[in-house]
Amino acid sequence: MKFDLSAGWRGTHPGRPAPARLLVLLALVLTLKIVTAVNRDAWYAAAEELPDPPQRMFAMIGSADPVAVARLMTLWLQAFDQQPGLSLPYQQLDYPRVIAWLEQILNLDPRGQYPLLLASRIYGEVNQEEKRRLMADLVYRAYVDDPGRRWRWLTHSITVVRHHLGDLPLALHYAQALRAAPEGLPIPGWARQMEIFLREDMGEAETAAVMLGALIESGEVSDPAELRFLLERYELLTSE
Repeated sequence: MKFDLSAGWRGTHPGRPAPARLLVLLALVLTLKIVTAVNRDAWYAAAEELPDPPQRMFAMIGSADPVAVARLMTLWLQAFDQQPGLSLPYQQLDYPRVIAWLEQILNLDPRGQYPLLLASRIYGEVNQEEKRRLMADLVYRAYVDDPGRRWRWLTHSITVVRHHLGDLPLALHYAQALRAAPEGLPIPGWARQMEIFLREDMGEAETAAVMLGALIESGEVSDPAELRFLLERYELLTSE
């Protein structure tokens, strides 16, 4: 079977309508799903596990409009924590499967930003260190694939890793990736400069001063207020 968004379900032969029995069966399945969801007693509600993303099914229909399919998957995933009779805390979700869903959505719609917003600002802010690390790693890998569009989510992950996880080496690793991004990409100077201030936090004042001095001398910073701020930081670092 295949699905044509403009014509609906059809058989394997072009132009031949789907058998009536199949349509009836689909209607019955949908009706049963709705009825059982409505009538389920909240007292006996039990959480369902997040399934793997249905790659085979979406591969069949994704070629017609992958962006639409990506948005449908996003809506489904975001609503999964609200199940009949209960609301699941995010930390109860299976995060490797959450990551599989988000990666599949990004594959279908590489220009989309919402999956990374979910990863960094929703799923990445649960009070569990390992799950925060998983989301930060997902954002970093997505950034490497498209730094020009995805840099802002990596800056947020750097903040989470630095201040919530206290992992300065990992934050530095992410910040180095921002600084090393090719010139010409629309990554602002403050994002590229995060490595300098992380090195200062790590006690590497001399290295931070050298990098800051090189940045000032390069002429890349043209905004007077930003340049004044960097000069003040440089003087502070070199006076210690």
